[in-house]
Amino acid sequence: MVSNATEVSLSKFMTKLLRHTPEQYGLILDPEDGSCTVDDLLSVLVKAPRWSEVTVRDIRQVVTSCEKQRFEIEGDRIKARYGHSHTRIAYEPGNPPPTLYHGTYAGVLSAILEEGLQSMGRQYVHLSEGTHFASLAGSRRGNLILLTVDTISAGQMGVTFYYAGNEVWLADPIPSSCLNVYTPL
Repeated sequence: MVSNATEVSLSKFMTKLLRHTPEQYGLILDPEDGSCTVDDLLSVLVKAPRWSEVTVRDIRQVVTSCEKQRFEIEGDRIKARYGHSHTRIAYEPGNPPPTLYHGTYAGVLSAILEEGLQSMGRQYVHLSEGTHFASLAGSRRGNLILLTVDTISAGQMGVTFYYAGNEVWLADPIPSSCLNVYTPL
């Protein structure tokens, strides 16, 4: 089993492979859902000198332990749940709860409140059902700001929402009129 620090590093490399540059490493992802077999992922991983000793068990540990729940294994296939930048992955439209959360940082708040939420180089805007995942995403770059998204208003304005699993929702760009700064009670 890999150590915690090694697990984080492996998770980052798996993210690169499954979300951003699979073709750079010769990994072919299913164009419909962005998945590949666990064995295909393993064969790419072990070609990298640092990961030559990685096992399927290590991959499964990363999937299970990843706090942000980035990955999903179904049968013999693995995929990143969200965050793709290489090709647009198809998700089924869904009906989100009335309020979703988005984590960001203070340095971009004024731009978001003016322009709305944009996908910023990814395929979709990332949202969550609770503040925990939104806080994890937003605290990476500075002072955390949590926004609430009025999904009913956004839906009426033509925004489509997609459920990515484990409390994570994806959406088309969201108008600023559907956003508020979250202030806990």
